[in-house]
Amino acid sequence: MGIVEMTLGQFALIYVLLLVVLALMKKAKIQKTKLLIWASVRMTVQLVLAGLVLTYILKNPHPLFTVAYILSMTIFATMRVLGKNRHLNKKFKTAIAISLSGAGTAVVFFFVVVVVRMDFFNPQYTIPLSGMIFGNAMTGLTLALKSFNENLSSQRNRVESLLYVGVTPRKILLPFVNSALETALLPTLNSMLGMGIISLPGMMTGQILSGTLPMTAILYQIAIMIAITTVVCLTVFSALYFGYRTLYNDRNQMLI
Repeated sequence: MGIVEMTLGQFALIYVLLLVVLALMKKAKIQKTKLLIWASVRMTVQLVLAGLVLTYILKNPHPLFTVAYILSMTIFATMRVLGKNRHLNKKFKTAIAISLSGAGTAVVFFFVVVVVRMDFFNPQYTIPLSGMIFGNAMTGLTLALKSFNENLSSQRNRVESLLYVGVTPRKILLPFVNSALETALLPTLNSMLGMGIISLPGMMTGQILSGTLPMTAILYQIAIMIAITTVVCLTVFSALYFGYRTLYNDRNQMLI
């Protein structure tokens, strides 16, 4: 049995649930109702547009279309991360951009070509997998940079004291890097711990709804979770490992 088609009328009913959320937010005096409405409208428009583009690409597959779509995802993800970290220097931002695009592309390539053994330019596999991998890499990197910046800011006096007594910036900053990496990995690790018992993840649910055998869907889900964990770790580690070195000069003087 394939997936049950949903009419526009049936689809519109799901927005009734948003009214419940809006009512509760208003009762709790949470001043984010406009943000919820805007986020819902923007999400709907973006996904509908993505659906139209993907429909065209899948009906007219071409390597250039696949590359262009992945490139647009990479650019958007990078801009989102950099937009929240405007204070960083250019070299640090370059490390972030290279790490996100490089690690993401490498993991997608390994998954599609080595594991699934499909053509890398096959849009049916490469585009949705790229979305999951780049999306999680972006989220993980955002969390890591937030943790890194907050810890560095809150412990500025301690950092200055350590510099005063001769401790090198490398020894001072590495613990911040390690802590940020741990922060980035925790959500994914917690999600992995609960899968199959507490929750059925999105990719697996979607495949089962479309008629894929549960065991096949499970194998794909396990593979994508390992890929996501890997890309988060690679992206965060490389971005921060190379990025933190731009915060001091050859004379071990901090530049922040």
